[in-house]
Amino acid sequence: MTLAKSTNSLIPPLENGDRLTRGEFERRYHTMSDVKKAELIEGMVYMASPVRARKHGKPHAMVMTWLGNYWQVTPGIELLDNPTVRLDADNEPQPDACLRMEEIVGGRSRITEDDYIEFAPELIVEIAASTASYDLHDKKQVYRRNQVQEYVVWRVIDSAVDWFSLQEGLYVNLPVDADGIIRSRVFPGLWLAVADLLAGNLPQLIAGLNQGLASSEYQDFRQSLGAKITGDRS
Repeated sequence: MTLAKSTNSLIPPLENGDRLTRGEFERRYHTMSDVKKAELIEGMVYMASPVRARKHGKPHAMVMTWLGNYWQVTPGIELLDNPTVRLDADNEPQPDACLRMEEIVGGRSRITEDDYIEFAPELIVEIAASTASYDLHDKKQVYRRNQVQEYVVWRVIDSAVDWFSLQEGLYVNLPVDADGIIRSRVFPGLWLAVADLLAGNLPQLIAGLNQGLASSEYQDFRQSLGAKITGDRS
């Protein structure tokens, strides 16, 4: 015990604005059990402020409930809450939520032996305060460069949602249709009733998702995932 404390005391603590390699970032992060969220973006350390209840905690819960309802009925995908993602040598974000396809169904990311995500999950969601957030600047460019296929940012103060889709190497905003729905292009049936999300209307948010789950495109997608899993095991 004394030796461990002595060893840890030689490792500098993480601080906002530190410029570190990914290895050094992880080494310092592992010694700071009191720190719940820190990210390395373009080689710079960002440490989260205390989480506000209604400007972050509640929106986060709504997003996880929405994604969780999709996850529970869709084979071959995985939902993760605040996971560390090793994207490249200079970037190790900890997004609010991510939805990934498992390798068995053709997903590009993987879970490492030490239980982290490596490479880009298909969809990432961040809860941001406003357009001033680094979620819509440096981090967005990192996700685009590492080919995160879809990136959703809920700007709570602005009362707005941006859903970016990677098309020919660029992020393009997915449109809201006439019914007030944004539809994922990567995860068929993942429908977002934008006004209900912004209003905190959880029952209607899930009702909108259920419409997506009842669509023929989702049923075809679910069947194709099941076939890949069955075929791999046979």
